[in-house]
Amino acid sequence: MDPVVIDVTPVPLPDLLAIARGASVELTDGAVERIAAGRRVVDGVLASGRAVYGLTTGVGHNRDVRVPDAELVGQQYMIVMTHSGGFGPLLPTEVARAAMAVRLVGLTRGGSGASPAVAESLAGLLNAGVHPLLPRTSSVGAADIGAMALIAQVAIGAGRAEYGGEVLAAAEALARAGIPPLVLQAKDGLALVSANGVSVGQGALVAERARDLADAAELVAALSMEATRGNPSVAQQVVADGKPFPGLVESCRQLRAALEGSYLMDSGAPASVQDPLSFRVVPQVHGAFRDATAFAAGTVETELNAQADNPLVSPADGTLVSNGNFHPVLLAIAFDGLRVAIAHVGQLSDRRLGHLWSAFFEAMAGGPPREGPPPDLPGLHLRYAAAAANAELRQLASPVSLDVGVLDQGVEDHSTAAPLSVRKADEALDVLLDVLTIEALLAADILDLQPEFPALGAGTAALYGSVRDAIAALSDGSTDAVHATARGALAALSRRT
Repeated sequence: MDPVVIDVTPVPLPDLLAIARGASVELTDGAVERIAAGRRVVDGVLASGRAVYGLTTGVGHNRDVRVPDAELVGQQYMIVMTHSGGFGPLLPTEVARAAMAVRLVGLTRGGSGASPAVAESLAGLLNAGVHPLLPRTSSVGAADIGAMALIAQVAIGAGRAEYGGEVLAAAEALARAGIPPLVLQAKDGLALVSANGVSVGQGALVAERARDLADAAELVAALSMEATRGNPSVAQQVVADGKPFPGLVESCRQLRAALEGSYLMDSGAPASVQDPLSFRVVPQVHGAFRDATAFAAGTVETELNAQADNPLVSPADGTLVSNGNFHPVLLAIAFDGLRVAIAHVGQLSDRRLGHLWSAFFEAMAGGPPREGPPPDLPGLHLRYAAAAANAELRQLASPVSLDVGVLDQGVEDHSTAAPLSVRKADEALDVLLDVLTIEALLAADILDLQPEFPALGAGTAALYGSVRDAIAALSDGSTDAVHATARGALAALSRRT
C-alpha cells in the first residue's frame, strides 16, 4: 500500500480511509512548516503573559484560573492523564487509526499551535502500527476528549496499546517499535485531546459503507421486481430527468444496469401497468438514502480539514482565539438524518417482502412445480425475522444529537452526541443489510419455483448466482448460517474497490 502524503491542501476521504486500513503517512515540508508557524504564535503568546484558555489558564470550569509558569507543562500532562475515560467494547483498530489520522491532519491545518513533535509522534504511531485501545463509549461529541486522551497517553508512554498482535503497556509498545515517548510542551496536551477524531474517523468509514450498501439495495430491489414481474418503467431516464436529485438519478441508473438483459425489459413482460409504492418509489427512496449519505460524507470531509482547535491560532494577528469549532453539530445531525434515510430503505424492503410472500404462495398454489424433494426456502423461513429487524431499524432512526445533558458545572451545557450518532448509523446499516439479505433470499425462492427459470438482468443474475453459490457451499443449512453466508455474499458483491 502506498503511503499517504499529507500536505497543506485538503485531504480527501479516500486518503483517510487508506490510513485507517494500514497505509503509512508522510508529512511534506509545507505541512511541517505550517505546524511550526502555528507553534511560533503560541510561543509569542506565552512570552506576552496573556491569559489564554488551556495555555496559561485551567480548562473547563477552571477557565479563569491562572496557571503558574512553572506548572504550564505539568498542566498538559494533567490534561492528558485526567481527561481519558470510557468503557465497553473496544473500537476496531481501523477506527483508532482513523482517529489518529484525523488529529494528524488537523494539526497540519495550521490552527492548532501544537509542537511539531506532536505530529511526528502521531505519524510514528501510525507508521509503526502502535494502536491505542479505545473503548466504544467515551465522548459526548464536544471534541472526543476521552478517546483522544487515551491516544495522547500512548504517545507519552502511558496507557495501553496493541502492537504486533499483542496488548501491551504503552511504554513497552513504544520501546518495541523504536518510538521515543512524546515530551509535551505548553498547549500540546490540549491540542491532542481537543479533537473529534473518533466521530470524524468512524464517520468516514460509515459513509463509505452506506454508499456501498445503496448499491446492494438497488440489486435486491431489482431482483424482487423480477420475482414479481414488476414494472421497470420506474427507472427510465425520463423519471430521472423529471426530478434530477443526484441520488435519484444514480438510483435509476443502477436499477437499469441491474436489469439489463432481463426478461422484464421485453415488451409485455410486466404483470401490471403500475406496481405498489414499495416498488414504484425505489429510485426516490433509495435516492434519498444516497443523497443523505453524500451529505454526511461532506460533513466528515469538512471536519477532517477544518481548523477545529480551541483556542484557535490566528496567524494574522498572532493571537489565540476562544471558539467553538470543536463542536461537530452538523456532522451529528447529518448522521441522525442518515439513519432516517436508512430506515426508509428498510421499510421499503419490508413492504416488498409482503408482496413477495403473496407471490410465493401464488406460485405454490398448485403445489411445487418440480419433482423431487421439497426445495429449501430460507427466504420464506426468515420473513418474520425480517419484520423483527425492521422494528429495530425504526428504533435506530431516533435522533440522538439532542440527548446530552449539562456537564461541568454548567459550563459545558451543549453537546452533539456525534460519536453515538455515527455508531448508531453503523448499527443501522448492519440491520438494513440483514433485511435486504432476506428479501434477496425470498425473491430467489420465488424464482426457483418458476416452471421455466426466467432470464435475469446482468446485475440481478450476479446477485442470484452469488447468493446461491454461497449457500450451496454450506455444510450447515440452518437458517442463521444461510443468512450469514448470503449476507456476506451480498455485501461483497456491492463493495466498491
